Amino acid sequence: MPHTPITVSGVEVTPLCDAVGPMGAAIRRPLAEMFLGSELQDGPWDLHFHCYLIRDAAGRLTLVDTGIGGADSPAASWAPVPGTLAGELAAAGVTPAEIGTVVLTHLHSDHAGGVVVDGRPAFENARYVLQQAELDAAGGPVFDRLLTPIKDQLHAVEGEAEVSPGVHVHLAPGHTPGHQIARVGDVAITGDLVLHPVQLDDPSIRYVYDDDQETAARTRAEVLGALRAERAILATAHFGEPFLRL
Repeated sequence: MPHTPITVSGVEVTPLCDAVGPMGAAIRRPLAEMFLGSELQDGPWDLHFHCYLIRDAAGRLTLVDTGIGGADSPAASWAPVPGTLAGELAAAGVTPAEIGTVVLTHLHSDHAGGVVVDGRPAFENARYVLQQAELDAAGGPVFDRLLTPIKDQLHAVEGEAEVSPGVHVHLAPGHTPGHQIARVGDVAITGDLVLHPVQLDDPSIRYVYDDDQETAARTRAEVLGALRAERAILATAHFGEPFLRL
């Protein structure tokens, strides 16, 4: 079942838990090796894979990220596929066809693995919003498998943009070249800006799978600093509890 939604500025934000589980052996490392500069002791790191459903006052629906996808997803080598996003949406009273906008924070397989089902767009009536920098960097299997089927529905933005009423995206690069976060009032849906709570205390702690660790650390410090000044609410992708007020 979905987590309890919150309402901000007349907009309902519902966390959808697509999956829970540890990283697979294909990319698993000791925690201190994954979070460089931390003093984390190795132990279980069960990731929660959250997507977010946004319903505005007029009933328009936006989905942020599409989860890990099915058993044949690109995430299958390391994530606990299949994801349960379709069931989470159904529990929230929503069908995929009702989604009008899909915001992809970035194209890593645990955030975009559910873009297509059986080679077809999973959200047939939606615009898929990506930063232009993310599209420019995409290639190979990701492009062929995830982007080609939705090419007629892609909507590229650069930097800050309002992608549906009350929903804004902001470029937050480093984890990937075109990584973006989404804002709804004082809620910030952060994608992989922050992977582990240790980075809230020290944003300089680097994540081994950031594409550009230096840029990611700088972006994390800047964005978290601004959000903390606002006393914003983080809506995280991988923490156990989806919402956290700074």
